[in-house]
Amino acid sequence: MTEDRPTRPLSLIVTSWMLQTVGAAVFLLVGVGKLLAWPDHVAIFSEIGVGQWLRYAVGAAEVAGGVLLLVPRTAGLAALGLAAVVAGAVLTHVFVLMDQGWVLPLALTAAMAAVAWIRRPETARLIGRGTVL
Repeated sequence: MTEDRPTRPLSLIVTSWMLQTVGAAVFLLVGVGKLLAWPDHVAIFSEIGVGQWLRYAVGAAEVAGGVLLLVPRTAGLAALGLAAVVAGAVLTHVFVLMDQGWVLPLALTAAMAAVAWIRRPETARLIGRGTVL
């Protein structure tokens, strides 16, 4: 007996994997940078003014999300979480730091939203809904 799974065009699957792979590399790199206290990251979080604990929390979320992006079953949920993290970065750059650092986070938000949308059947199964959201 075969399991009923919605089929997606190959182009969507390839697009998702490209976004997931590039996204994982970016999030792993910047997340490790935050956890290792690279000077640029320390300076940005100092300027935000909420303390360095947020840098560690964001870095841990980025590293975990970067790893989970590479697992098809968890990629959609990871993309949702990472989209929220980088949407927060966009808002922080625009309204708190008032600089041009919002461009890359905005692009990453869009990319992660696309992955979350493409991977919604896996996310639905993962959270126990079994149907496409």
